[in-house]
This record gives sequence, structure tokens and C-alpha cells, in this order.
Amino acid sequence: MIDSIEALEAIYGLPHERAVRKQIGFLNEDYQAMVRLSPLVMISSLGADGLDNSPRGDAPGFVRIIDQNTLALPDRPGNNRIDTLRNVLHDPRVSLLFIIPGIGETLRVNGTATISADPELLESFAVNGKPAKTVLRVTVEAAFFHCSKAFVRSDAWNPQTHLPRSALPSAGAFHKRLNDGQFDAETYDREAPKRVRDSLY
Repeated sequence: MIDSIEALEAIYGLPHERAVRKQIGFLNEDYQAMVRLSPLVMISSLGADGLDNSPRGDAPGFVRIIDQNTLALPDRPGNNRIDTLRNVLHDPRVSLLFIIPGIGETLRVNGTATISADPELLESFAVNGKPAKTVLRVTVEAAFFHCSKAFVRSDAWNPQTHLPRSALPSAGAFHKRLNDGQFDAETYDREAPKRVRDSLY
């Protein structure tokens, strides 16, 4: 078992100077460009009940750049677990990972968050006449890009490696197993496309 920083560094050595220099305390021009092009963000948070990592997705640029130190992330209708929001009330620290389809590099932003329910701000994020439920304002403390090795290794953007949805049980089948078989999986799956489409915003 590795139980010390010294033991880790004996295996990995010290980070390359470039890996250190790429971390800055604000969003420079390049990092802002990545935010604007990203339609998918993973957000990590820590609460009283433990860790959470949740996806957030919308049209590219849905995360608004207020300034080089501040981001605004709208929250849309979901399953109402609101794990991220509960966690932020307990511990404001969050970490965002911005992903751009087809691009190997990703952007990580670490910072602290507050939750806003200001009506004017919510309305400014409206889609199809429906305002955001809340808006997460993130104060940037550290930002840096990750190289493309993870996506090169995984070959994730190669359409030839993409699996058909039938490779896994359906969402209805998941629910049925989790409810000891007492769930109408067929109806759930049949109605899913319309349900998802009608509840996006």
C-alpha cells in the first residue's frame, strides 16, 4: 500500500514544469474558448453524505463566462435529487470538467460555488420560454487543461467503437431490477423519448 507522498513520488517522480505552469488562477483566452465550445460538463462536489459527480449538458456555451474569475451554470429540470446543490450548501468547493466532443483536451476548473435563485438571472438562461431552476455561480480558483491521452487510450470519439444502446439493459430494465421486478419497464421505455423531450427544460 502506498501511504505517503514520498512513496508516490518515488514511483512517478515530480511533475513536468509544463504540467505545473498550465495551472492558473483564472480563465485566460484559451480556457475561455474551451468553456464556450463545451456542451458537456462534469461537476464534482462534496457533501455531508459523501461525494457526487454529475453531468450537465446543453448547447455549447451554456456555461456563461461572467468574467475571467466567474462562471454561471444553469440548472435544468431533473430527478430532483439535487445532490450537487445540497453538497454546495454543505461545502462550496466544486470541480468542473469541460468536455468537447471530438477534442482530446479537457478543461478542469476548481473553485467555490454559490446557488442563485435571482429571477432576472434565471430568466436570462431561459430556453423555450422556461427559465433555469437555479444558477450555480462558480468563483474560479484554479484552471488547467488535461492532455488528450485519456481520449486517445479510450478511443471514445471513434464512431466505430460506439456501442448500440442494446449492449446494456434499458433504463426501464434498470428500474425494474432495482424495484424487485415490480415496475412496468416496457411502458417506461416506450414513453421515454417523449418524456425526455418534453422535460428537457
